[in-house]
Amino acid sequence: MKLRSKDLLGLEHLEPDEINLILDMAKDMKKIVQSNMKRVNYLQGRSVITLFYENSTRTRVSFELAAKYMGAHAVNVSVSTSSVAKGETLIDTGKTLDVMGSDIVVIRHSQPGAPHLLAKHINASVINAGDGMHEHPTQALLDMFTMQEAKGGLEGLTVAIIGDIMHSRVARSNIIGLGKMGAKVRVFAPATLLPIGIENMGCQICSSLEEAISDADVIMGLRIQKERLKKALIPSTEEYARFFGLDVHHLAAAKKDVLVMHPGPVNRGVEMTSLLIDSDQSKINEQVTNGVAVRMALLYLLAGREEH
Repeated sequence: MKLRSKDLLGLEHLEPDEINLILDMAKDMKKIVQSNMKRVNYLQGRSVITLFYENSTRTRVSFELAAKYMGAHAVNVSVSTSSVAKGETLIDTGKTLDVMGSDIVVIRHSQPGAPHLLAKHINASVINAGDGMHEHPTQALLDMFTMQEAKGGLEGLTVAIIGDIMHSRVARSNIIGLGKMGAKVRVFAPATLLPIGIENMGCQICSSLEEAISDADVIMGLRIQKERLKKALIPSTEEYARFFGLDVHHLAAAKKDVLVMHPGPVNRGVEMTSLLIDSDQSKINEQVTNGVAVRMALLYLLAGREEH
C-alpha cells in the first residue's frame, strides 16, 4: 500500500488506513534510530530540502536527520539569507528548488495554506511542517505513534489537551487524527485561548482542569505561544500557571498509567512543573525520538512512491 497523495499537507487529507501505514512503518524506522549504525540506503540518490520560514529546532533537525539516516541528501534553506530576503515569492522559490531536482520539500510557514499552494506548483512532494495556526501533521503523527506504542492502540483512548488551543496547530492536527483513529479528545483552556466552534471538530470542551483529566489515558500540555499573542489574552504567565499549569498532583485524577506529553519546547513552571516534565510518566523525550522515526517513515513512503 502507498499514500494516495504525493504530498502530506494535513491529517484532514489522510484516511485511517494511511495513518496506520505511517505508524506501522515508523515502528521499523525506530529500530534504525536506536541502532548503533544509523545508516541505510533506502533513499540513496534522493534529495530532501527543509524550507523553514519560521524558527524550529526539533522539527527541522529531525527531518534532516531522518533524511541522512536513510542515505538521502539533506539541504536546509535558510530563508533569512536566501533570495526570499530579496523578495522572491514562495512559488518562485519552490520552482527553483524543483528544477534543481529536489524530491521532497519540507516547509514551515506562518501563513495557513502555504504548503498547499506550494504543492500545486511543483513536482516534488511537499510535507507540511506547520502552517500558521492550521495544522502540524507530522507532530500529531509522532504523538499518536507515542500513544500507540505505550498503550497498544489508539481506539478508545481519552486524551486531554490543555493550554493554548487557539494558536496551536498541534492541537488541531491531534484532534483530527485522534478522532479518525477512534480516540476521544477533551480540551481545556482559558476562554480567551479557546477558538469558537472548536467542538465542531469532534472534541469535548471541559469547564475545569479536573473534568479534562478525569480518567484520562493521556494528558498533553501545550506551549503558551508568546510570539503569536498579539494582545493580552492572559493576565500573566504566573496566573496561567496557577490555574492551568500541570503538576504531579493532577495525575491522581487520571488513570494510573497516564502518559504526560508536550510537543515542546516546554516553558518549565508555566505549562508544566519540572517535577512533572522529568517524571516517569513523562513521554516528552520519547516524543522527540519518535519524531525522527515518523519522519523517516514519511520520507520513505513519499520518496518511494510510483511516479505517475
